[in-house]
Amino acid sequence: MAKKVVVTRQIKDEHLNQLKEKYEVFMWDSAGDPMPKKRFLEEMEDADAALTMLSEKVDAEVFEAAKELKVVSNLAVGFDNIDLEAAEKNDVIIANTPDVLTETTAELAFTLMLTSARRIIEANRELESGDWTGWSPYHMAGTDVYGKTVGIFGMGAIGAAFARRLKGFDCRVIYHNRSESKYAADLDAKLVSFDELLEQSDFVLCAAPLTEETKYKFDQEAFGKMQDHAHFINIGRGAHVVETDLKKAVETGDIAAAALDVYDGEPISKDHPFIGMDNMTLLPHIGSASVATRDDMVQLCVDNITHVLEGKAPLTQVK
Repeated sequence: MAKKVVVTRQIKDEHLNQLKEKYEVFMWDSAGDPMPKKRFLEEMEDADAALTMLSEKVDAEVFEAAKELKVVSNLAVGFDNIDLEAAEKNDVIIANTPDVLTETTAELAFTLMLTSARRIIEANRELESGDWTGWSPYHMAGTDVYGKTVGIFGMGAIGAAFARRLKGFDCRVIYHNRSESKYAADLDAKLVSFDELLEQSDFVLCAAPLTEETKYKFDQEAFGKMQDHAHFINIGRGAHVVETDLKKAVETGDIAAAALDVYDGEPISKDHPFIGMDNMTLLPHIGSASVATRDDMVQLCVDNITHVLEGKAPLTQVK
């Protein structure tokens, strides 16, 4: 009997056909909606492999149902949607897609920073609404990035790629990690405490993985330690932030603005409290969303599945 692979979202035929040549493949073909959990569990019962997205909670219930499962290949660097303890208990290999999305995600982070600094969304809204009445000296005046102090929470590969882009802006780079980053020396970046990062930075980027230690790290106390002209940028995970505290910090002027690509509960609705705030730049989780990068991510997922099902080691196994 052919081995079965479950693919939880639509992927291109060029990738799908690589799997179909060797395996029985079920692909959830709804372009917009994630697979319902009930259907996911049903399809996983006889699956040998799964190509999953962040929208799938691959928890203990899934692993217990999927008795034949050998590998879950997650289309993301992060894997907080997967119960690693349950995976290990059931001898299932977990793979992710590091490195291939580093530069693209760093570009998006840089875009968020510049957009927030120069009030691009707010200015565009004014123009499109017909409220622009003409030029004046301080109309839509934002803040410069050049020469500022930028603090990076999570100096991994993406944080380092972001820091490299700051060199052309003559920025001072500081960062906070649990330990010294292997990238820091080449970037002339200084390791500081979390409080120092908050207190000294004109821009704070959150690029850390989500762990129990980093969950809700950015709360009322953290935002209260930031400078009132500072901008907060999050490309990590939404659950790094207590969203009610961030909204209050922006509204009261504890910080100047925020720019977000991730949220604590996705997708967010049109009546989310952040929607419509002039000093909030909001994107729908598109950090790695370039065609070339997504193609590379899907191909890596396919390769990881193929390697494991052929008895070889995966290319990028989660440690």
